[in-house]
Amino acid sequence: MQTSIPAEGSAASISSRPAPQADDISEQLERVVSSPEFPGVGRAAAFLRYVVSETLEGRGNRIKAYSIAIEVFGRDPGFTQDDPVVRIEAGRLRRSLERYYLVAGQDDPVRIDIPKGGYVPTFAWSCPASVDIGDEDAGETSPFEVRPGRWWRARRVLLPGAAALAAVAISLYWIGARSPAPSLERVASLSPDRPALVVAPFANLGEGPEAQLYTAGLTEELMTILPRFKEIKVFGRETSKSLPADVGASEIRAEFGARYLLAGGVRMSGKRLRVTARLLDTSDGEILWSENYDNDLASGDLFAIQTDVARKVATAIAQPYGVMAQVDAASPPPDDLGAYECTLRFYAYRSELSAEAHARVRDCLEAALARFPNYATAWAMLSIVYLDEDRYKFNPTPDQHTAIQRALDAARRATQIDPNNTRGLQALMTALFFDRQLAESLRVGEQALATNPNDTELMGEFGTRLAIAGQWQRGATLLDQAIALNPGSGGFYHGTRALAAYMLRDNQTAVLEIRQANMQKFPLFHVVAAVIYAEAGMMDDARREGQVFVSMRPDFLPNIVTELAMRNMQPEDRDRLIEGLRKAGMTVPDPDAIASTAATSDLQPR
Repeated sequence: MQTSIPAEGSAASISSRPAPQADDISEQLERVVSSPEFPGVGRAAAFLRYVVSETLEGRGNRIKAYSIAIEVFGRDPGFTQDDPVVRIEAGRLRRSLERYYLVAGQDDPVRIDIPKGGYVPTFAWSCPASVDIGDEDAGETSPFEVRPGRWWRARRVLLPGAAALAAVAISLYWIGARSPAPSLERVASLSPDRPALVVAPFANLGEGPEAQLYTAGLTEELMTILPRFKEIKVFGRETSKSLPADVGASEIRAEFGARYLLAGGVRMSGKRLRVTARLLDTSDGEILWSENYDNDLASGDLFAIQTDVARKVATAIAQPYGVMAQVDAASPPPDDLGAYECTLRFYAYRSELSAEAHARVRDCLEAALARFPNYATAWAMLSIVYLDEDRYKFNPTPDQHTAIQRALDAARRATQIDPNNTRGLQALMTALFFDRQLAESLRVGEQALATNPNDTELMGEFGTRLAIAGQWQRGATLLDQAIALNPGSGGFYHGTRALAAYMLRDNQTAVLEIRQANMQKFPLFHVVAAVIYAEAGMMDDARREGQVFVSMRPDFLPNIVTELAMRNMQPEDRDRLIEGLRKAGMTVPDPDAIASTAATSDLQPR
């Protein structure tokens, strides 16, 4: 049967080419459902086969939610519109078709779509009709006479003016027909791979309107908090709302290509509320993380509890040292190499803070940004790595611009690309701090914390900046929060918290924290350990750490005034630290003598 199927907006409305025939459509249907890029599980193929065959048989007018529910999904005759199965599955099918034509079907001859608002498919040629023109027909017929068939070629026999006009017309049509979906290569060139997360609506396992309200609100809070973590990709609200609470991990993998699924449930019993959350690996359905959160509704506001639980869940799985990052670091998926690998290297470097790891991550980030120049998070990370050339003396690069200037430039690039990128604001705060723009640095830090108050990497860095600038108690409080939310965090959290405890004269906490830091490859770890052990009367430990520090950074103590001034340390705090260094057995110049020498030098003729 060669029935012509009209398709609104098809190529036939632009040229004389007839609409796709039934055989063309049937071939395309098989091409779609047999593709690896089309879901191989679930009901998408059955749904698509049903609506296409009904349309080809001339029964498109009877394609309704009821008929689909009965004939495709096996619902009983009592099916009503209260059952959302058809609407949900139609949304999935539309997204599956969109993905297919973006990835595998870019050059397919026929496009099958299911417009929103109904379930009747449309069929159109994907490509503009080429033309076959004889010289003898040029004066009597349209220059776009179309020959039927699946593929066409154009003979270059048009007159120059007509050829130009034809080229413009074909180009305009091509742009109009193909522009809605960028090619896979184009998409890849714009943004690097990141681990993708789908959030299923949390299931209401209780009863009553209050339970339903809480369940919907918790999912909404998660969809607000999770996207603030720029190292991951979170599918949007509409995707989440279209899913059933019991969606399977394999379905998420097949339909969206996402590696992670966050799901859970809410149960209420009297005034007790329990939220269960779990993170699944969609490749095999393994539960990577799960947690229960119990609350007493009598002791707290429902919405405050909802926000607190969402914050804890998001922080546990999405933060830089959270579950997703740990899983990817242990076994990165094949499609997440390259740019995303650099972010894993960056956090590994931050945990270790060694010159060797610094060189590797700097090279990786620079290579990634050559491919993805609009990757704001990578610019932010590179800013911090550039800054470490100066503050830690790691792998300094001969350059006409100082390390601090390059760090500032990279941080500003990050915040220009994405003004709300937490890592970008963190990098700008840190670069400004070491550029001695203290007030502006702390202002940006406050802005960053407001942008994402759940990011423990930022919390730890901002707490460090506040503490060293003299706000030791507030810095210590932020560091305590970061450690509590992220027990597997980088050692520098504990190292700075140890220094804050020393300055706050809490020797017990200082010793406990410096032992948890244990960053043997980081020179400043050893100098902080030396003063803490000396204050605690652990002199053998203090002298040992002091000797290690001097061997790693022989330039630091002779230039201690400059080093501490660069870090915005207040004079009274500087003097206390120098006192501790001397107690640990290290030789430290007198700051007043250094200042006097510098002043005398400034008076000398140049």
